[in-house]
Amino acid sequence: MAEKETKDFLTYKGKPLVRNGNTLYYGHMSDDFVIMLTIGSTKKIGALEVADRVTVSLINTDPDVRPKDKIVKKSEKSGLWSAMDIGSIWLERALIKK
Repeated sequence: MAEKETKDFLTYKGKPLVRNGNTLYYGHMSDDFVIMLTIGSTKKIGALEVADRVTVSLINTDPDVRPKDKIVKKSEKSGLWSAMDIGSIWLERALIKK
């Protein structure tokens, strides 16, 4: 049997943080919920381009849930730090309730 290749992901508060273009996913996909962060706009600060407007969504990962019911909570924040802060709180609370 071939061994599975394991990849090291960037983590935040012990959970993986994966980026695909302007979308970041926070949490284990095998859990009941994950956070999806969508960068809506960016701004330049010096030589760096940083996220300005970020949409935070708490997503239900259950495949039996209808697509329109997958988004449990949604909010728009100014900056990635604010979005990650509220997203991590939502995710912890959702995973405790299960």
